[in-house]
Amino acid sequence: MAEAQESLWGLVEEFVSGQQDSRAAEVAAGVKDGAFTVLQVVEALGSCLASPEPRTRGRGVQLLSQVLLQCYANLKEKEVEVLVVFYENRLKDHHVITPHVLQGLKALSMSVVFPPGLVVSVLKSIFQEVHVQSLMQLDRHTVYRIITSFMNNREEELKSLGADFTFGFIQVMDGEKDPRNLLVAFQIVQNIITKNYALGPFVEELFEVTSCYFPIDFTPPPSDPHGITREDLILGLRAVLASTPRFAEFLLPLLIEKMDSDVQSAKVDALQTLTAACATYEQKELKEFLSGLWSSIRREVFQTASDRVEAEGLAALHALSYCLSRSVLGPDSEDLLDTFLTNILQDCKHHLCEPDMKLVWPSAKLLQAAAGASPRACLKVTSDVLPLLLEQYNQHQQSSHRRTILEMTLGFLKLQSKWLPEDDENGLSRFKDPLCSMVFSAVTDPSSQLHQVAVKTLTVLGAHQGFLSSGDIDLVVDHLTRLILEETDAQSCQAAIESSGSLARVHPAAFTSRMVPQLCSRLQTVPMEGADNPASVVPQHSIWQRCLEALAAVSTHYSIVQETVPILLDYVRQSQKVQGERSAEDVVTVCKSLHHVAVLCQENAESLCYYHQKVVPCLLSLTIQAAMQGNATFWISVL
Repeated sequence: MAEAQESLWGLVEEFVSGQQDSRAAEVAAGVKDGAFTVLQVVEALGSCLASPEPRTRGRGVQLLSQVLLQCYANLKEKEVEVLVVFYENRLKDHHVITPHVLQGLKALSMSVVFPPGLVVSVLKSIFQEVHVQSLMQLDRHTVYRIITSFMNNREEELKSLGADFTFGFIQVMDGEKDPRNLLVAFQIVQNIITKNYALGPFVEELFEVTSCYFPIDFTPPPSDPHGITREDLILGLRAVLASTPRFAEFLLPLLIEKMDSDVQSAKVDALQTLTAACATYEQKELKEFLSGLWSSIRREVFQTASDRVEAEGLAALHALSYCLSRSVLGPDSEDLLDTFLTNILQDCKHHLCEPDMKLVWPSAKLLQAAAGASPRACLKVTSDVLPLLLEQYNQHQQSSHRRTILEMTLGFLKLQSKWLPEDDENGLSRFKDPLCSMVFSAVTDPSSQLHQVAVKTLTVLGAHQGFLSSGDIDLVVDHLTRLILEETDAQSCQAAIESSGSLARVHPAAFTSRMVPQLCSRLQTVPMEGADNPASVVPQHSIWQRCLEALAAVSTHYSIVQETVPILLDYVRQSQKVQGERSAEDVVTVCKSLHHVAVLCQENAESLCYYHQKVVPCLLSLTIQAAMQGNATFWISVL
């Protein structure tokens, strides 16, 4: 034992006087091995800790702290208690010793046997004795880590400090500049708020000590070893600013100010922060600032040359509308959602009457962003806008204007289909006749561009089960069939095929009775290698390919699959009788259609079973026949 004690004294002497830093690791190894205890290390440091030279005392504390950082898991509660008292006294010593004291306290804060009641004592000592912002970056970081450890492990003891803890941390963080420290500090503030630490009268001070960094202006240095990005800091700060409604009265004016600035990044950050804050706010927090927020968002969407700023502005408007929709109204409460939407309609609706003007689309986007937040918002906006659009469509004769109006209508119809029930008398049902008249007119217009929008609109209307009558559905299917077989514009034809695939899921009987027979009939009159008909505006082979593609697209229901699969298999059989390069291409086309059907059949067990029973034996049979005729290579490569 005496030999070990002598060895310890030698190691301490070499570390303190001989500046041999490696001796700290040897002392720590001795503690871990049980050669001597931490308290014996403190005893061995006695003479240097009593030295009149601050730097000598500092070396002694540094040795002890380095040992504790490696051995804190082996400490007993009584040892921790003694060491805490020791370090608290050292905080009153010369400032050169403070960094080493903080390292020791950090080690002790990680101990699972930290005695109850001492957390408050340690933090009070740090708050009172240490001017944190005069320390070096690493030492400030140590303070943040001590606080973090206590918050993770001794939350209730910290909360016993009440608002004094919040005020103490505000003093610690005030003036922090280093991004590494800020990331930790932001997390601490977020925890203070979200874990319901007492803020007392210091709400505004806590906001100010964090919001002074908004918006984040940080560019990491080249080859930054820490890997901290501007986005990391932005998200950390945003989580703080948006974490509590108690910041609303301070945050919202700041966001309006930044939205009105000339810096695009500041606009984006402000809009994104507003969107995040709306998740925790209610209408009482927004009431005073709604007018200013709407004015700033409207200006950014109307005037911005940046797609990103526009997108974030629309997202923020959606969030505001959602927040107002979410608020529970009392019997005497003002319905701020209704007031807010009325203002938006007043500022935007008249622009929809000018389809050739530049503000028509920004206005439509703003209205749709607000309407898309809730059923109530959707009903309020669309009930006001749809009659206007229907009227405007009838007043304008130019296809380009009609297309713009129909595209806007389509956007609102999509919102209706998302939010409002199909049997809602205040929803789409009262607009059924004028809507059908508008869309059927558009789908027969000479403009192929108008056709494409009309087809998308038909798809939305047809997807509402029970909205269109059986006669309307038949007419929709007939229009889609006509576009597939006769439309010269490839994009319009493709839109019709895609729409057919969507609507066949909802109305399989109409497609089985109307479209499939017409496609089959046209296939029979168009030979696979037939010459083009001079009277036809669409090449015969293109019609043949369209028919096959459409047959596959509508195979979304068992009743349709039973009709389409035999037709496609007949064309595979026919191809066996024709040889040549064109024949090979046609077989590939038919097989692609069969493959498309197979993919669609995965959604329904009955369809999939039927497919396997019909298609697989047929293709195997054709391959065997081809092998017997010496043409197996072709069939194997195709099938």
